[in-house]
Amino acid sequence: MNIKSFNQPAPQLGNQYDDDRVLRAYLRRALPPDVLAAVEPSLREMGELAGGELYALQLADRLNEPVLTQWDAWGERVDRIEVTAVWQRAERLAAEFGVVGAAYEPQHGRFARLHQFATAYLFHPSTDVYTCPLAMTDGAARTLLLSGNRALIDRAVPHLTSRDPAHFWTSGQWMTESTGGSDVGRSETVACREPDGGWRLFGRKWFTSATTSQMALTLARPEGNGPGGRGLALFYLELRDEAGRLNHIAVNRLKDKLGTRKVPTAELMLEGAPAIPVLELANGVRNIIPMLHLTRTWNSVMAAATMRRGMALARDYARRREAFGAPLARQPLHVDTLAGLQAETEAAFHLSFFVVELLGRDEAGDIDPAGADLLRLLTSIAKLSTGRQAVAVASEVLEAHGGAGYVEDTGLPLLLRDSQVLPIWEGTTNVLALDTLRAIAHDPAGLMALKDKVAAVAQATRDPALAIAAGTAARAIYNAIHWLQERAADRPALEAGARRFGLTLGRALALALLVEQAQWSLAHERDGRARAAALRFAQSPIDLVAAMDAHADRALADDAPLPVMEELATD
Repeated sequence: MNIKSFNQPAPQLGNQYDDDRVLRAYLRRALPPDVLAAVEPSLREMGELAGGELYALQLADRLNEPVLTQWDAWGERVDRIEVTAVWQRAERLAAEFGVVGAAYEPQHGRFARLHQFATAYLFHPSTDVYTCPLAMTDGAARTLLLSGNRALIDRAVPHLTSRDPAHFWTSGQWMTESTGGSDVGRSETVACREPDGGWRLFGRKWFTSATTSQMALTLARPEGNGPGGRGLALFYLELRDEAGRLNHIAVNRLKDKLGTRKVPTAELMLEGAPAIPVLELANGVRNIIPMLHLTRTWNSVMAAATMRRGMALARDYARRREAFGAPLARQPLHVDTLAGLQAETEAAFHLSFFVVELLGRDEAGDIDPAGADLLRLLTSIAKLSTGRQAVAVASEVLEAHGGAGYVEDTGLPLLLRDSQVLPIWEGTTNVLALDTLRAIAHDPAGLMALKDKVAAVAQATRDPALAIAAGTAARAIYNAIHWLQERAADRPALEAGARRFGLTLGRALALALLVEQAQWSLAHERDGRARAAALRFAQSPIDLVAAMDAHADRALADDAPLPVMEELATD
């Protein structure tokens, strides 16, 4: 007997710009009409590529990974890395669409960053994390421009911001060594002065992404300098000599990672690599901060993009998959699950793009002191908040596909594996939470600006239900500030609660931004979906600060005995 078995249709993607209500509504609110009219055709074209050609290529290229060839057939050390087909296509498109370059073109002023990051947001999910080198490229261009080093600016920035694939460069950012990832000041890389005044670098870089880039910014300690971050200096180097060979750089291996497997992350040995100081021969950690601020912003936006891709697939699958006599899209519990994920996704989007708005204003010289203070604080808060959201949403998206979400050749597990890098790269959640505490201790103006922003949204909200949600955000900020003040003299207690404090700030601001967008949408679009997202997000945990028992926590962390009071023992 010939029995025809049922095959579940795969989820499908359409034009990822046209299908993204959140992105399109936000851009209508944030961009002047003439700017939106100018940039929308390229965004729509990228949306078509992301849901069509690039997504199909990504699925077809699923099993391929970068290949390192260390030796040629005749015994010569070559250290040649070949990237996958998706990356080859992505490199060309990144240049042509200005995924970096658009931010440095003058015609849109402070809105250039919104155009750039909207393009990157569409580009990211279908290009196997090619945004990793793009983030570092953007950071390198900005860092060099701020350095005032005219020779390096003239040499590198036109390449880093080019729209011509033949001239476009990407950049690495080499900081991580085996002595410490976040504790960069322990770097063992040494910079040695040559008799002719040049510099050469010696050491091992344990984790370098974008190893196929043309240049890198890196930290090294000039001989004779003291320990710590102040003793490091920021250096510029080009990876290859005029013949195209790695210039006194050896690739030990490519890293075997959980996710981002298409990214050729390598362990490198610097064996006298020629380098040029970007600024003074000290304070390298401080001088690379502009790069970190930008790469953390990229991290936040790409987290939102990853969540959006997962939701696009889960929503389409729910319409196609029938169970117990009805599509999943009509099953109340599944609807409830997707609604919560969509609210988290919209919250991450608005928080990350609010940072982009502030960045654009700052670079255009169109920002007030409060906005500048807020930008400095939010790069860490947005990154720590959205990184954790992305992992949680990706995990739920896989579950929403049932067994198919666990099967590699659907392409779905990639979402979860690649999202896991987001709370790790460029500072873990805990490291960024401590950075937030340090930033506030140094200058509390950013925290006050955040409080004022949330209060202003609450005051401007007219819809009664949205006003209640805005009040929830304002109370969470108030409680977080009160918690901080109560523990100002108790450093251990402050550090122990830093993660909950940072997440409270991020989630409260995200809620306020959702309310702001929802109020606009009610007035200008007569659409209640943004309102629904804000109200749903308001029902999730927002205020996470709490008094904790340090002794009990230590016992749990160490799995050590914890004496109990006599009355508890006898109850």
